[in-house]
Amino acid sequence: MRQRQESQAARRAREFEAFVAGAAGRLLHAATLLTAEAPDHNPRARRLLTLALTHTYACWDRLRGEDPYDRTRQYLANRFARAAWHQYGGFGRSRAHPDSPLARLAPQERLILVLRLYEGVAEEQTAALLGLPAERVRAICDRATTTLLHPPRGPAAAVAKPKVAPS
Repeated sequence: MRQRQESQAARRAREFEAFVAGAAGRLLHAATLLTAEAPDHNPRARRLLTLALTHTYACWDRLRGEDPYDRTRQYLANRFARAAWHQYGGFGRSRAHPDSPLARLAPQERLILVLRLYEGVAEEQTAALLGLPAERVRAICDRATTTLLHPPRGPAAAVAKPKVAPS
């Protein structure tokens, strides 16, 4: 009996290690986009990913045919949303890397944009995951895309001084 349990534990560890080897890079990139940190310095994204992978490993035996990548992505998104929307853990806009184009977006906008455009999650699935109507997800995604494609002009351009002709 004990030998069987050890064999199952070893198989579980091998399967999970193979999953992490294949998926961790993409998931870390998604977490880095969510936190709007620099790719070479992303401690909050790494912490977020570690929590998501820990959760996935804890329920590995209960997946029963579910895609572990989807489960991990779902937990990653939910954990980010709780931290950002409730201001716990500091994943909000104020701590984003200033050079990141995603830093201009609110956390909810980043989350929806990453799920929809980077991860390719369908609008209806994103809405269900976040508990929002599909129309709201579409509107937020459109607004975030517009913000990224048409950044606000600098303060110097907005307050241009009129030229004075020499006397």
